[in-house]
Amino acid sequence: MLDFIGFTIGTLLILLGFIGSLLPILPGPPLSFIGLLLFALIRNFSPPLTPTLMVILLIVTMGVTLIDYLLPLFGAKRYGASKWGIWGAIGGMMIGIFFSSFGMILGAFIGAVLVEWFVSRKEGQALRAGWGIIMGSLLGMVLKLGTSGIMAYYLIRTVI
Repeated sequence: MLDFIGFTIGTLLILLGFIGSLLPILPGPPLSFIGLLLFALIRNFSPPLTPTLMVILLIVTMGVTLIDYLLPLFGAKRYGASKWGIWGAIGGMMIGIFFSSFGMILGAFIGAVLVEWFVSRKEGQALRAGWGIIMGSLLGMVLKLGTSGIMAYYLIRTVI
């Protein structure tokens, strides 16, 4: 019975982790990790959910979560954004976060483009900086979805 409850709660947390990988309100991979950790605890860390694997997944989860916050800014910088454009992206991201993850990406794009354009950059360069924001944000989402997917795989593998 305890296995069933742990599996159910773990599965729900992993599903929330997938949703959180797309919505900025929920911390995707950390939720998935907590779900898998709960199941590992109930199963006494029996293989494949060994303590070593759980430590590795914890490190990956923390790394992906940190990288997800930095990728849009690195993308903007890589595509030629100035420090002002990056500040515009951060401001736009803060406004867009209240709408959805796509609102956050769109807000960052608009913020970077408007500020870059305002500080006398050419329109093409401003759009290029905004494109860097979008690419970084999408890469962050892919990393979060992949991390949550790995944890879902281990949950299913343990049950089957």
